Amino acid sequence: MVPIVLVHGIRAHAGAWVAYSFGHPVDLPGHGVRLGGTFTMPSAVSVVADAIDSLGGRALVVGHSMGGYVSMAVAAAHPSRVAGLVIAGATTVPDRFATAPFLAMYRMLSRLPDGGDRLSRRIFSATLPSDVAAAVTSGPIATPAIPSVVAALRSFDPLSAVARYPGPTWFINGGHDHLRFHERKFLAAAQNGRLIVIPGTGHYLPMTHPTLFARHILDAAAVVHHSA
Repeated sequence: MVPIVLVHGIRAHAGAWVAYSFGHPVDLPGHGVRLGGTFTMPSAVSVVADAIDSLGGRALVVGHSMGGYVSMAVAAAHPSRVAGLVIAGATTVPDRFATAPFLAMYRMLSRLPDGGDRLSRRIFSATLPSDVAAAVTSGPIATPAIPSVVAALRSFDPLSAVARYPGPTWFINGGHDHLRFHERKFLAAAQNGRLIVIPGTGHYLPMTHPTLFARHILDAAAVVHHSA
């Protein structure tokens, strides 16, 4: 099977993929083992590209939320290294309107004595399955990275990135995901795109329904393998 690189969402880290028995999760700049660093799109692309190179130079790249946008940027910059893309919760153009709630959350959490760390961990614990919540909350919650992530996303054009990538792209969204607003535009922009919407699930689909999402990843991996 083609190697699989797993790219987490904002404020999380590689532990977000704990429920997956396959794949190679990475920590993006400003998150996980790279906490304290500044998130930029070029630095994030470099982290994922290095992971692909460590696995032989070609991989299926799976990205959730912020990680989805990073994955699109990787595919545009290094199309020969990306065997296919699986994107979850990242089909809204990240303009000022779409990203404003993240800055509002950052300002609210930053006012708390601990930077909102305890509240964030309580929310993750209440939202995610126990094993995933334990993995996510056992590592750093990267609230300080929010401003640099928002700045990077606001200057990124994901539709152009998707359009430059010739390989197969699966957009997989929860039916209640607030970041699926432009999914039809993303599908139209992709040279070889497919859209899957899963009813009854939300933005945290890869973490709340890992068995279901894993099945879609493995289906994509099989398609990529047989078309290689």
